[in-house]
Amino acid sequence: MLLSPFVGLLILLCLKNEQKFLIRAVSVVAGGISLGLAIFTFVAYDKALGGLQFVEKYEWVKTFGITYFVGVEGLNAPMLLLTGIVIFTGCLTMWELEERTKEYFIWMMALVTGVFGVFMSYDMFFFFLFYEIAVVPMYILILVWGSTRKEYAAMKLTLYLMAGSGLIIPGILLLYASSGLNTFNMVLLHGAHFTPWVQKVAFILLFFGFGVLAAVWPLHTWSPDGHVAAPTAVSMLHAGVLLKLGAYGVFRLSMPIYPEGWAYWAFPIAIIGAVNVVYGALCAMNQTDLKYVIGYSSVSHMGYVLLGIGVGGMYALTGAVFQMFAHGIMTALFFALVGYVYETTHTRQIAELTGLMRVMPLVSAAFVIAGAASLGLPSTAGFVAELLVYVGLIKTYPLLAAVAFVGVAVTATYVLRMLSRILLGEPQPSYADATDPTFIGRIPILLLATTIMLAGLFPASLIETIQSGLKPLLARLGGG
Repeated sequence: MLLSPFVGLLILLCLKNEQKFLIRAVSVVAGGISLGLAIFTFVAYDKALGGLQFVEKYEWVKTFGITYFVGVEGLNAPMLLLTGIVIFTGCLTMWELEERTKEYFIWMMALVTGVFGVFMSYDMFFFFLFYEIAVVPMYILILVWGSTRKEYAAMKLTLYLMAGSGLIIPGILLLYASSGLNTFNMVLLHGAHFTPWVQKVAFILLFFGFGVLAAVWPLHTWSPDGHVAAPTAVSMLHAGVLLKLGAYGVFRLSMPIYPEGWAYWAFPIAIIGAVNVVYGALCAMNQTDLKYVIGYSSVSHMGYVLLGIGVGGMYALTGAVFQMFAHGIMTALFFALVGYVYETTHTRQIAELTGLMRVMPLVSAAFVIAGAASLGLPSTAGFVAELLVYVGLIKTYPLLAAVAFVGVAVTATYVLRMLSRILLGEPQPSYADATDPTFIGRIPILLLATTIMLAGLFPASLIETIQSGLKPLLARLGGG
């Protein structure tokens, strides 16, 4: 799974710029192999047995306790599946790219190699190495192939994420130095003892370090700008996968190693999560550009992940991880649709788009499915995630649940208003003869929309997998 995009990158380096069909084909095949292996891993993972499976472990630098250590368990299996789906659909979405095609797909393969590496690593050194590999290509991809103040957005994104890394590095070094185990192995570090002071300081360093990438308020402002400026597939990866890297870092590194630190900061984190939900929804309601609507809605939906982290407990944490998967698929679909609409109509302004249902019925139907998932309609993945988070939240912080629920009402308002304006009415003369995408363009739309519905109608397998990974985490947190 990890080697597939990297080998694809190496093959792309050997191709000529003029071999565009071959460049696209290699990228799609590399993404398809990763997706196939991610599906196999998710299905073959033994939920009843739980724990780490499919482990590969090789000593790297013995003196410093660095080991190449990768594996799969209940928390990262859904994230690997999410990454496989988004990279495969992202490559298909950019099939018709003509400008510097080779360089674009090379950077895409580098980015997704880093993402896969983060989700499967259990050694802090490699975890952070892959984390940086995943973040750096975003600057190039937005700067070269982006639009709408792309220089500003690329630099702002990079500065914010580098600042986050500046908090993660001392957090990791403090963890390594204070453990006394001379190892970067996360599994071994779970058994280390840390003083309450170290737990509180290191936890909050790592939380805000990873939180920058997770669009935690008030460090979120880079995210909507990055969404809008990025090309379609990069927006899909940005919102669908990269935001999840930050939240996953908290699940993988901060919470199990610093349980006392989590307990100390849990309620403030839940408050920040509620602010994310409401503030992001209010900002999304005030936008006129489709991409900005989805960008701010991502800030809002990531608030549910933060609420789950702040609440703890099986319900809320299951909902948080489920939300990471559901939101990743939903936003990937949204950005794929907006990208196609923009290519066809040459506008993303809501006021200039009407009657899409008459000329693009497939795109319109997919917009309805993505919108339903965004507002948490039953039978979609978004409903399952939000329901689980709210059940845990009401049990723990009922007043905070009432505040956060305002976000649900606001989300329903802006999603329904947006869909009614762009789908209903008469199409504009400038795109009255527009049609749905070609066969290749339909594949990502159908795959993402189907995934949203399957995860919403049949959530049991995903929930069981997630909970098998949460059981040891909850044991570390003292039951949450």
